[in-house]
Amino acid sequence: MLKDLLIDHEIILASGSPRRQKFFEELEIPVTIAVRPVEEVYPENLKEEEITDYLAALKAEAFKNDLKQNQILITSDTIVYNNETALGKPADHEEAVQMISSLSGKEHDVITSVCFTSTSSRKILNHKTRVFFSELSQDEIEYYVSNYKPFDKAGGYAIQEWIGLIGIEKIEGSYFNVVGLPTYEVYKTLKEMLKV
Repeated sequence: MLKDLLIDHEIILASGSPRRQKFFEELEIPVTIAVRPVEEVYPENLKEEEITDYLAALKAEAFKNDLKQNQILITSDTIVYNNETALGKPADHEEAVQMISSLSGKEHDVITSVCFTSTSSRKILNHKTRVFFSELSQDEIEYYVSNYKPFDKAGGYAIQEWIGLIGIEKIEGSYFNVVGLPTYEVYKTLKEMLKV
């Protein structure tokens, strides 16, 4: 069991996301939450998982001189990738409506990268889930943004909320990845790191 391997280790989760924190709780992995400000800017030539890999590693850099021998730092980043464009978190109501409108009636990818950093190693994994949205009316989009205020969510929506219930026809890949973390791969990677 992973929790037996964790007895002599501390997992630091560098994320303010309540969804990611809840996943670790449900995985029965105790974590210490530590968030440091990072300017999330990436080179323009990067595409798809290159963007999330870069940003997940960038978030780890903020801790690089402070990790102790028995600590594993987990940083991550999620984007919605649509029409060769990365959609991050919307700045306001108007941008959230614009983002969801651009996804309506189409398929897009949700890409998450997770970076595991210790004093001796760094490993980055990424996962891509394809999401198929039905055609959404302007009223439905406005209603969702006004009532759920999805300004902390990549692409301006959360699959587990009302918009996902009424608008997502199907997905290909991990559902949990769209919520914010490819849980199976995170669990597996931690087990591999701790067995070494």
